[in-house]
Amino acid sequence: MHQRPLGNSPLSIAPLAFGGNVFGWSADEKRSFELLDAFVDAGGNLIDTADVYPAWVPGNRGGESETIIGKWLKRSGRRDRVVISTKVAKWAEQPGLSPVNIRQAVDGSLQRLQVDCIDLYQAHEDDASVPMEETLGAFARLIEAGKVRVIGASNFSADRFADALAMSQRHGLPRYESLQPEYNLVSRAGYEQALEPLIRRENIGVISYYALASGFLSGKYRSAADLAKSSARGGAVKKFLNPHGLQVLAALDAVAAAHHATPAQVALAWLIARPGLTAPIVSATSVEQLRELLGATELQLDGNEIARLDLASA
Repeated sequence: MHQRPLGNSPLSIAPLAFGGNVFGWSADEKRSFELLDAFVDAGGNLIDTADVYPAWVPGNRGGESETIIGKWLKRSGRRDRVVISTKVAKWAEQPGLSPVNIRQAVDGSLQRLQVDCIDLYQAHEDDASVPMEETLGAFARLIEAGKVRVIGASNFSADRFADALAMSQRHGLPRYESLQPEYNLVSRAGYEQALEPLIRRENIGVISYYALASGFLSGKYRSAADLAKSSARGGAVKKFLNPHGLQVLAALDAVAAAHHATPAQVALAWLIARPGLTAPIVSATSVEQLRELLGATELQLDGNEIARLDLASA
């Protein structure tokens, strides 16, 4: 898989990232190992997780995903073939972006991941209660200590992200080299109107989440009756079952038929082709499903197909 540079950082990543939110939730340890093996065997390298994943599961407390990844790294011996990304700020046990919390949280993540250094450490959400210079200073100390290589941010507004970049430049602090926003064919405006011009101007890497809109863009959900297929996803995709969403699915169907591909592959290929976007994040709970999604990296959409999808999803 051809790799792409992540912002101005020394990291390079394949054009599809694996979302570790499923580890310890819909994928147990054995299945998680199988998925990680298949992902790396196919040429993938960015594994995205967070300290909070998946604390929402009854009986979990958070940290389960990092723990599973750490066990896989130790068993597989593939540390040098992957880029490990995790996040801080959203876990109720270690919330926010204060220097004290960042210092404590990173040590916990390092221990669970069983690594000496985290490749990409991200602020999982903004924390306006902490002066931005203090947060960036804390990240700088982690880089100086060799605990983190590169920093990024997720769920920041364009204004706050721009402020962070300006703060880094003004005070000689490391900058956020990546941004992790929600972005897909049925949720475009929030990213394209304010964030996209900024990241392209500043050469920021983009690792987008909800790439398939909670599964809606797979084409599995086309009516109210289809929502019952998944108790976990049904509620999340209901909002897309409208004329606009169905119009997008129709365009995906047409382009997919021309390539003997699936709607999910086309939806991901559209993201991969977007200028400035480094890699969408996908999750899978079976190796078969993962292989289907990985097929998107080999799918080349032409200009007319991209325009057709752009128009249908506008």
